[in-house]
Amino acid sequence: MNPLVTGLLLAAMAPAAQPAPQPAPQPAPPPSLCAIAAPCPRPLPVRMVVVTMFEIGKDEGDVAGEFQLWKTRRDLRQRIPFPHGYHDLYYNPDTQILGVVTGVGSVRSAAAITALGLDTRLDLSRAYWLVAGIAGIDPEDASIGSAAWARYSVDGDLAHEIDAREIPADWKTGYFPIDRKGPNDPAPPRPDGGEVFALNPGLTEWAYRLTRDVPLPDDPGIARERARYTDHPNARKPPFVLIGDQFSAMTFWHGALLNRWANDHTRYFTQGKGNFVTSAMEETGTLQAIAYLSKIGRVDKDRVLVLRAGSNYTMPPPGVTAADYLLRENEGYAGLNASVESLYRVGNRVVEELLSHWDRYAATPPR
Repeated sequence: MNPLVTGLLLAAMAPAAQPAPQPAPQPAPPPSLCAIAAPCPRPLPVRMVVVTMFEIGKDEGDVAGEFQLWKTRRDLRQRIPFPHGYHDLYYNPDTQILGVVTGVGSVRSAAAITALGLDTRLDLSRAYWLVAGIAGIDPEDASIGSAAWARYSVDGDLAHEIDAREIPADWKTGYFPIDRKGPNDPAPPRPDGGEVFALNPGLTEWAYRLTRDVPLPDDPGIARERARYTDHPNARKPPFVLIGDQFSAMTFWHGALLNRWANDHTRYFTQGKGNFVTSAMEETGTLQAIAYLSKIGRVDKDRVLVLRAGSNYTMPPPGVTAADYLLRENEGYAGLNASVESLYRVGNRVVEELLSHWDRYAATPPR
């Protein structure tokens, strides 16, 4: 047989060659980061900044503080080194959510948010901000586990003070605004003394309407705790969502007399428009930094929301002294787990709405 024909027959009888296997498609790598404190031609776009203040232990896998649920449930998987702040940043490149832990206290929060806002690696110009933290809660207004959207944050640190054992008989407190001649001075507050920050009222009302029916966690432990507040009907209710203003002071205060002071201070600086509901330590530092950053276009101060959930009451139930209750709470807040979960459930409802309809909210905040 012709050798050429033989070769053709053998080739026809041979099994067909199989195509080489193709590698499986790989997910796109996260956006690369520019160097810290260097010019950055392509900063990471951020649509939502979740601001928390502390974590108890690790960021994942143990008792949750304020940050842990956001990191795990919103898959904030890209670590961004942040040596000029308290805690490294975490980012989700798909949803463009950024998580920050500022550290406790207004000094740390102001420093961290300023550093964040000036970070050239991030584009925060259209970002919404959700401050989400636990708080003391006024039993006159709500129960532990409840979550309050703030219209105002009032500073409790810029003040005069004398020891309570030395106050005149006609003074109800030894702590009073720095621009007044005693707590009974009726002079109006300074127009911009730095003691009060007003949040975007339309955005706050929108967030409340969106979340007011979100079911909040309840358990027998916090039910027993709230049942002790026999003189405060709102303190005995199961956790709920409300609008209530935030009082920011570096001192962890407690008791009925200081609770009255916080209410008076809030009414004074908001000229009767505000109502103290939650106590914390960071908001005036955070909001002051955002106000300054907004002036240079790095952020938009009208895109900020403040949500605080009650982990403990700001005054004791009947029959318990302020000192005893404070020391017991320092061993572990009765409503810690409930408040952390409430923060996520309520805050995430807003995050989902904003990000799911970014075409609607990117240019203009909702009202």
